[in-house]
Amino acid sequence: MGDIEARLETTTDEQLMLAFKSGDARAFATLVTRHRGAVFNFILRYVGQQARAEDLLQETWLKVVRSSQEYQPKARFTTWVFTIARNLCVDSARKESYRKAESLDASKREGEDSPTLAETLPDGGAGPDRGAHNVRLRPLLQKALGGLPEEQREVFLLREYHGISFKEIADVTGVNENTVKSRMRYALEGLRKQLSELGVEAELMEGRTVA
Repeated sequence: MGDIEARLETTTDEQLMLAFKSGDARAFATLVTRHRGAVFNFILRYVGQQARAEDLLQETWLKVVRSSQEYQPKARFTTWVFTIARNLCVDSARKESYRKAESLDASKREGEDSPTLAETLPDGGAGPDRGAHNVRLRPLLQKALGGLPEEQREVFLLREYHGISFKEIADVTGVNENTVKSRMRYALEGLRKQLSELGVEAELMEGRTVA
């Protein structure tokens, strides 16, 4: 058993996926162990809600299972699994946006003086102190990321948090590499602006390039 586990640990993702395709459940378990954290972090930063992220993570791995017989190692496994996760996030965001649009337009039906649901939402606008440490910066960066257009946010997350190349991001998002780089530039500009407005110095974004 120890020898088998050792071999699985040194096997590439693509070989593991092909082994799972052939019926080796241990290969799938190894893939989940390797990539669960990274995929979950991507989803969580994308949707911004723990419960939704956990549901989408489960859906991602279920999709991997259901799509295993069609899997071909034409690209890295990580590119394939992030594509699945990203598409599920996009679908979820669209559904959530539709639900929010309905909710925010609705008013309480009883009582003319009752506020609309939109008016009862907290604004969350308390400004942070300048010179905050990383622990304080983390939620500010998350807030700034949430203010980016969806297509810019996903490029930034895949590139900065997961180190995926622009070429692979192009495969994940279904656009050409130049478009990916352009979205990254706009994402960096947008983040600098939003973080500056939140009282964070621009140095946080220094050193990021799209070359």
